[in-house]
Amino acid sequence: MLSIAARSIKSSAIKTSLRPLTAVRSKVTLPELPYGYDGLEPYINTEIMKLHHSKHHQAYVNGFNAAEEKLQGAFKANDLTQQLALQGALKFNGGGHINHTLFWQNLAPKGKGGGSLPKGELHEAIEKEFGSFDNFVKEFNTAAAGVQGSGWAWLGFNKASKRVEIATTPNQDPLLHLTPLLGVDVWEHAYYLQYKNVRPDYLKNIWEVINWETVAERFAKAN
Repeated sequence: MLSIAARSIKSSAIKTSLRPLTAVRSKVTLPELPYGYDGLEPYINTEIMKLHHSKHHQAYVNGFNAAEEKLQGAFKANDLTQQLALQGALKFNGGGHINHTLFWQNLAPKGKGGGSLPKGELHEAIEKEFGSFDNFVKEFNTAAAGVQGSGWAWLGFNKASKRVEIATTPNQDPLLHLTPLLGVDVWEHAYYLQYKNVRPDYLKNIWEVINWETVAERFAKAN
């Protein structure tokens, strides 16, 4: 999806070959949640979920589609300056859409898939890398709390070393150097209405609604 945008800085011959691809690409859309807005109570309240999904994520969808439409016009006009000018909007909004789509799948109501990491290969990989699950959570929360301003904290899989790793990205940058398994949004819009400016409290409670089944499935596919 975003790789086409990244290729816009290539030669005019390559740009010409890409035009049919951009012309047939369908717009991204806001995914439905696999649970109700109140499904993650009391750990993430209904008001936050409704605003986060229907307003913030929708804004990234709209922003990416608008920028991508302008990019197609820039391709047709052979306007390299405009193609380059659009890269920031494509990365920010496209990353926001990718990250949030994964984030919603990472969550599940308590007792309905959320909160409990089952025994298995992922559990073993986490214990091997961090010593214990509790140590993993501690290190993850430290990294997430340390993100300056807005961004994301991740558990990713390093295909080269066959290890799970903790990483952070700023703003809406997607995780690219690792295969994303678990992403936690640490923008204030993800927690401020409930937790105010106390990000550590949000990070403590979000583990109660992490959908480890989905995370384990991603790990199995990546490994």
